[in-house]
Amino acid sequence: MLRPKLPTMPQPTSTVTPPAVIEPTTITPGTPPPTPTAPAPAPVSARPTMQLTPGTALALVGGGTAVVLVVGAVLVSMLLAVAITAASVAVCAVVLRSLLASDAKRR
Repeated sequence: MLRPKLPTMPQPTSTVTPPAVIEPTTITPGTPPPTPTAPAPAPVSARPTMQLTPGTALALVGGGTAVVLVVGAVLVSMLLAVAITAASVAVCAVVLRSLLASDAKRR
């Protein structure tokens, strides 16, 4: 009941033909390829190039600094949470150890 049913291999329904042999074709030489010419110069974009003014550069620096400070604050808070958790687990371990030791002394 718990054994899996294995599929049976289907029997071929027709005769199996061997694969056909493909003969290579001969290559006839054609016209030689044209000689490459110098590429045309790239078209000038109609869109103006973006220039950083002192105000936009200052805004970018300020934004980057804000991102770094926020990410740093998040990482420090996570580290602080781990440290507080480790300290509380250590205090619990000391309390349990003292309770078990005092219980063993009474016997």
